[in-house]
Amino acid sequence: MTKPAAPKRHLPTSPFKEPVPPAPKHFAVGDQVTHDMYGLGRVTGIEDGIAALVDFSSAQVRILSPYAKMTKL
Repeated sequence: MTKPAAPKRHLPTSPFKEPVPPAPKHFAVGDQVTHDMYGLGRVTGIEDGIAALVDFSSAQVRILSPYAKMTKL
């Protein structure tokens, strides 16, 4: 058996609280970040809500939103 691709709905009659979606991450130019694949880097540019340009010293990479693998240090 495989899991369904769609997320589960919250029913209004459920005794459990509705899950809270995580807040979107916001980065600014100059922020030091870490990425699961590229390592340490510094944000060099921002495209509002679309992507962040990050310099990882070995490469400059455009990371698309929602920045799942990137965190601010």
